[in-house]
Amino acid sequence: MDAPTQLETEAALENERQFVLTLGGYALEIPGAALVTHERLPAPRFNFVQELGVGAERQSAFFERALDHYFQRALRPTFRAPTPVPSHIDAGLKGFGFRPKTSPLVLMLSDPESEDEGRTAFPVRVASASELDLVASFWTTERERPEFRAALDVVWHHPNPHEKLIPVLVERAGETASAALVYRFRDSAGIYAVATRPAARGQGAASELVRFATSTGVAGRGVRYSIFADSTRLEGRLHALGFRAARTFREYELPPDAELSIPAAAPAAPPRWRPPRGTERRGA
Repeated sequence: MDAPTQLETEAALENERQFVLTLGGYALEIPGAALVTHERLPAPRFNFVQELGVGAERQSAFFERALDHYFQRALRPTFRAPTPVPSHIDAGLKGFGFRPKTSPLVLMLSDPESEDEGRTAFPVRVASASELDLVASFWTTERERPEFRAALDVVWHHPNPHEKLIPVLVERAGETASAALVYRFRDSAGIYAVATRPAARGQGAASELVRFATSTGVAGRGVRYSIFADSTRLEGRLHALGFRAARTFREYELPPDAELSIPAAAPAAPPRWRPPRGTERRGA
């Protein structure tokens, strides 16, 4: 497998942003970062800051704008910083109460030539239009489901040009055991929201979903599929399925008890340095 190129890596990251946008979110670009936001789906998966490069001399304005954007909306974002993380970014985030996650977040890309149909151990298929409620049930509670279901319905059945959404399901013992969303934007396809019912976990259903997507080319032939790994164990499994690391990030998150506010600025005070008095100057 050829190493992912810079353009392919950037296309995969753009695919993820478009995935959030097409489900009803939006992205705000400021100097040094993209603020990906979905106010009606408040999970960090849909609300994150993709840091692109912020200089030490401009970090105060950057953090103020980014945090104000999310905190005004009562959202808890995660910050993604490419590794190695610059020391001023690490110190700045920790100063605002963010803490780095234990494992890095790794963007992985598949081999576009890997097309080996019929290898799946379990029945895997593309969901039908009548299974919208079943598909939505894998990722939301009843409270969140109407919003997510409506967004899923729009992009699945009324896509914009250059995009396509393909829900994929795994059958196990006569029941739907696992599901994932494959989203294609232009020439990049991403595999998102891989989920397995608790009773079916640890039996390889999720791996079969990923293998099916890449081997059968559900989003089209000849494209590289992307997926994120947030643990060493998952990265190893994806490596065995033909994926290779393209870029690594360190994710920072707020503790559950953190207050969503920016510390108040210090009160105004007179300058600490004053010019010498006239008599002192004459005597100098």
